[in-house]
Amino acid sequence: MGCGIHNLPVGKPVIVNGTTIARDAIVREMQYHIGTKPMEAWQSAAQALIVRELLVQRARHLGLTAAPETDASCRRETDEEALTRALTAQEVMVPEPTDDECRRYYENNRARFRSPEIVEASHILFSAAASDTKASALARADAQAALYTVNERPEAFESLARAYSRCPSRDNGGSLGQLTPGQTTPEFEQALAALLPGELCSEPVATPYGFHLIRLDRRQPAETLPYELVSKRIADYLRESVQRRASAQYIARLVSAAEISGVSLADANTHRVN
Repeated sequence: MGCGIHNLPVGKPVIVNGTTIARDAIVREMQYHIGTKPMEAWQSAAQALIVRELLVQRARHLGLTAAPETDASCRRETDEEALTRALTAQEVMVPEPTDDECRRYYENNRARFRSPEIVEASHILFSAAASDTKASALARADAQAALYTVNERPEAFESLARAYSRCPSRDNGGSLGQLTPGQTTPEFEQALAALLPGELCSEPVATPYGFHLIRLDRRQPAETLPYELVSKRIADYLRESVQRRASAQYIARLVSAAEISGVSLADANTHRVN
């Protein structure tokens, strides 16, 4: 933030229902808010602290208490965070999504629940930098000779991989195991896409790593996952979506009823709930 701090508002205290939010607190909060200008980060930080103050005020008004909890990362809540959690649990009611709602979401969004195509492939890499013309020519010639051998004796693939491949997969006879889209170079992936299970590429395949002999061992097509496998994920997603909307509406009600000066809350009117 550096010298930009000196351009922040001075003499404009931020007050929420009679409680002043210290300027130093806003400056400290700014580290969590990205802005192209210091003033934008200031506004965002001030708004976040206003919302926090409104929630804490409401919790105290209701006489709520809550002991701070520790999460799986051993991070302990602050007293204010514990109060906010207790307030949300009491006043922001979120109904559980029904099975019908989950099934309807599944039917309307089947494309989101497709497993990627999985292929099992093996290769022999004759490495060479593309910028090294001489090394590339030698690597291509070696790959072409190995391809001729494998075409004559397919059972030699694994032994050739162990002897000549410059990929760690040589220890497994060239096997790369299971691959999904995006795990190999575009050139390698394009070559795999043209093969049938058991087929070997007809020519060495050039990639930034050198030249490959590629064999497709198995292909498992992409498929839509059954509802039973994704129902919990859908329920969690729907519950979280409703929680976000309900929390935004609840905060909007608090903002609407509050006396706030020193900064305006973005979109407060847009989300006003009467």
